[in-house]
Amino acid sequence: MGLFDGLKRQFRSVIEWQNPAANALFEQWTDNGDEIKNASTLIVGPGQGCIFVYQGKVQAVFDTEGSYNLKTDNIPFWTTITKVMQFFESEHKVGIYFYRKTVILDQKWGTTSMIKYLDPTYKFPVGLRAFGNYSYRIQSAASFFVNVVGSQAAFTTDDLRKVIVARLSQPLTDFLATSHFGYLEIDANREEIAAGVKEKLELVFAELGFSITDFRIEGTDFDEDTLKRINRIADMTAEAQAAKEVGLDYAHVQQLEAMREAARNEGGGAGMGMGLGAGISFGQNLAQAFNAPPAQAAATTPAPAAPSPVTVAADPMEKLAQLKKLFAAELITEEEYAEKKKAILDLL
Repeated sequence: MGLFDGLKRQFRSVIEWQNPAANALFEQWTDNGDEIKNASTLIVGPGQGCIFVYQGKVQAVFDTEGSYNLKTDNIPFWTTITKVMQFFESEHKVGIYFYRKTVILDQKWGTTSMIKYLDPTYKFPVGLRAFGNYSYRIQSAASFFVNVVGSQAAFTTDDLRKVIVARLSQPLTDFLATSHFGYLEIDANREEIAAGVKEKLELVFAELGFSITDFRIEGTDFDEDTLKRINRIADMTAEAQAAKEVGLDYAHVQQLEAMREAARNEGGGAGMGMGLGAGISFGQNLAQAFNAPPAQAAATTPAPAAPSPVTVAADPMEKLAQLKKLFAAELITEEEYAEKKKAILDLL
């Protein structure tokens, strides 16, 4: 048994990273001190790199694949390490770490909290979530080891995802705050936003020893308050457009709408009396809206002393056309439309 163990130890004197896990990014080589001391060859496979750490400091980085003879190649620090290990201190002072050099593709990211910024168009606060994917690679193994891995024996792509996602919100917030993209422009400009955020992230991650090779925003989602505000603006815009189509100003339409809602609410504090009174008031205001000339026309065009028969005949037709548009825009009910139409026709 002793002879077999001796032969086994000789065969294992080669230092190499065999069959790393799919998500392994940085991993310590974990044989005991004697095997490190007796190792004669370092093999760095394709897409791999290796660093030697002695007394907590990176002593050498092997970033080119190949085979290195630790006994004969000009590696001065290795002599120092082997001498120290004669005193059986290797397990505490020596560390050999392999890392993945290849580009890590299509990693998913998503903001962990709402990103708040002021919408440049509507001037109200917007809450935004975003998600997408990114790719990266270790650029400086020594910096990555010191600033990210530290004392951990293994570091995975999942571990680095946490580091990246935790640092995403601030660059994304800063870019949105200064780019002047409004709510309606976010999705149409995702590529430009992603490029701007990537530029900011590169500065942060370069100090940590890795680089972002690709960064994409796949989608966005807004909070409930933002959606309520946007929907309200859309409704108001549609109402204003409908008012314009029937020749009324938006404020007047809002007043008529409020009166109509009051007339419908028969279960309120004043009961049916209030509903009836509001309905009468609504009808009077509606009549005034159709009978009163536009403010601008009254200010600039003097009223004729005696309207001609043609004008009298044409005026009810114009009111009927306006009434029809008001009904088509759903600003009055079918009953109100029929009642007012009859009133206009009775004037003929």
